[in-house]
Amino acid sequence: MQIAKDVVALIEYTLKDDSGQTLDTSVGRGPLGYVHGHGNLIPGLEAQLEGKSVGDTFKVSIPPAQAYGERSEEAIHKVWRRQLPPDAEIKVGMQFQAQSEHGTQVVTVIGVDGDRVMLDGNHPLAGMTLHFDVKIVETRAATAEELQHGHVHGAGGHHH
Repeated sequence: MQIAKDVVALIEYTLKDDSGQTLDTSVGRGPLGYVHGHGNLIPGLEAQLEGKSVGDTFKVSIPPAQAYGERSEEAIHKVWRRQLPPDAEIKVGMQFQAQSEHGTQVVTVIGVDGDRVMLDGNHPLAGMTLHFDVKIVETRAATAEELQHGHVHGAGGHHH
């Protein structure tokens, strides 16, 4: 069965940056399962998976516009320390989830200056070209329940 809208695909993947460093991989964790055509993956990767079949392998480099977008200066905010969880030890490089008008987003602390904290709301992979090695390990029709929820249930249904 070829990958198309409403097909569940299980893929093994390794993601590297421009320098060849591995950022993420499914190897050792079991394949990632997703329902095709429901926006579960970045657009550039989903486009490349279209029409592929079990056993297919490919490499693809995805520019920021087809991945997590370019970095935005507008996503960087200064907040007062008291606006953050009081029990959190705030230090540069730590990440936590914040509620915004766009729902939950991950923010990274990029600076601490006394009572002021600099937060970066850009996705950690924003502005980066992503290099994927992908192998398709299984395809099947999505169940009615999976289509209703837009994501995979059972094996391969873990989230990243």
